[in-house]
Amino acid sequence: MSNIALIIAGGSGNRMHQDVPKQFLTVNERPVIIYTLEAFEHHPQIDAIAVVCIDGWQQVLDAYAKQFNITKLRTIVTGGKNGQESIRNGVFELEKIYDKDDLVLIHDAIRPMVSSEIISDNIRVAKEKGNAITVIPCAEAMLQTRDGEVSTGTYPRDELKRTQTPQAFHIGEICDLHREAIKAGIANSIASCTLMIEMGKQVYFSSGSEKNIKLTTVEDLDIFKALLAASRSDWLK
Repeated sequence: MSNIALIIAGGSGNRMHQDVPKQFLTVNERPVIIYTLEAFEHHPQIDAIAVVCIDGWQQVLDAYAKQFNITKLRTIVTGGKNGQESIRNGVFELEKIYDKDDLVLIHDAIRPMVSSEIISDNIRVAKEKGNAITVIPCAEAMLQTRDGEVSTGTYPRDELKRTQTPQAFHIGEICDLHREAIKAGIANSIASCTLMIEMGKQVYFSSGSEKNIKLTTVEDLDIFKALLAASRSDWLK
């Protein structure tokens, strides 16, 4: 069984308000997407990498992959008009190349701090349970609101998980899910895990990290730079 990383880099990053898509912004002389690709390039259980790329940036991505020696990159697919369509484009392309029982780890290009441990646990759970969604506990108090301005209720945080990526599935199953979603008229699900649940399926959890941040705003870039520069104090257990 092969493990293929599918990196989703199809978005334009409007919330970052930059001229360059956020996955191609340079931090310490390296594009964000290269940090992400390197995490999977260096993981011994990852056999190949595919990228769903925003249209017009495919050649830039290919050049960066060569420059930074991303040897596992096999496939570049053009992104869709939203996240669900971009993922669908990617998994449908992988279905043509790989076995239906092979695992695909779907991962955001703008989560460059994904660790080897997170990838390993995602693969482990997916092999045991059939799928795996990277999650972290919800540490904050959760308030319910209807108008975004006032709250009259709480939600028990023990019943909540914050989802991250990677999210792993057997290629045949995730492709069938996307075909069923088209028939059901579901066209803009937020993520693969939400699509699974909307289609009546169960998902299983693997372990994430607070460091596995998603670069959505300029403030997130500041945090990413700080994490790159940080080293853990010797006295911490």
